[in-house]
Amino acid sequence: MQMKEFTEFIYILAEKSAEVIRPYFAQANLDVEVKEDHTLVTRADREAEAAMRTLIRKTYPHHGILGEEFGPENASAEFVWTLDPIDGTISFASGCPLFGTLIGLLQADRPVLGAIHHPILNQLCIGNNTETTLNGRAVQLREVHHLSDATLLTTDIASVGKYQKQDGFEKLLKQTRLFRTWGDCYGYLLVASGGADIMLDPIMNPWDILPLIPIIRGANGAITTWSGTEASKGNSCLATNKMLHPRVLEILNA
Repeated sequence: MQMKEFTEFIYILAEKSAEVIRPYFAQANLDVEVKEDHTLVTRADREAEAAMRTLIRKTYPHHGILGEEFGPENASAEFVWTLDPIDGTISFASGCPLFGTLIGLLQADRPVLGAIHHPILNQLCIGNNTETTLNGRAVQLREVHHLSDATLLTTDIASVGKYQKQDGFEKLLKQTRLFRTWGDCYGYLLVASGGADIMLDPIMNPWDILPLIPIIRGANGAITTWSGTEASKGNSCLATNKMLHPRVLEILNA
């Protein structure tokens, strides 16, 4: 019953953040700042996270929060919400609709709920480790058994060699059927709903990874770090189906 209540609350958080974000999208004079870690941020990022934090504090005052823009709050609580108000700020600032809001819930440090919301595309994907839905419809990963039939996605091909083995990625690239940079959280939504088969990110933050875990697992997929370790403890990500996962890991880390 508690998870049902939290899932319904995710709908509220998603819509609240969307109300903040939509008016800023495709603004010609949008002010974009560069943070110390060289990532981008806008007023929409900060205002959307602030709005979600206000809702969480009001509804669940004893819960914790971990957000990209304003850091941790009551991090030792049993339930902690993770927030990435705009995952794909480069896309957002460029007027590309393939950005989204990531919302997650941890219980005793374990990811139990995750959501990807695309406010311009009107898509909401929610997973709870056992089921994943897209706009209320149950979805699963495609049952692709061979890399030669697989579609591979990543966010930024130029960043692969900075953080992981470039040669392993190049070898994987040659063995897959199709490669595209439909990245950020949109790539994970495509994998979870059967539109693509492998999504890779060589570097990620906790608020990026944690919401994805219940989504991919709920869609009967495998999600780990680039090296195959527990995704919730790492800073990179590989999401694919359970048949391809061992072979992808082998190639990436050869």
